[in-house]
Amino acid sequence: MKKEKQHIFDNPENIRNLLHVFYTICLGLLLVDFIYHRHVVHAWEALWGFYGLFGFIACVALVLVAKELRKVLKRREDYYDD
Repeated sequence: MKKEKQHIFDNPENIRNLLHVFYTICLGLLLVDFIYHRHVVHAWEALWGFYGLFGFIACVALVLVAKELRKVLKRREDYYDD
């Protein structure tokens, strides 16, 4: 009997460690926002956490638009059948 190959994401501990790394990177980037001076064009770009909030809102908007667009572009299951 052949044993299945274990992948890196099969172990829940690896996923937990990877999430800790991602959270640490996000926190570090958020803290850098306090010390890094940006040359902004618009006043709202200077707000603390603007780019993170903008990215989150844009991502949510893309998902919602895609859900509505699916209703327009969706085809029947047997669209390509004879």
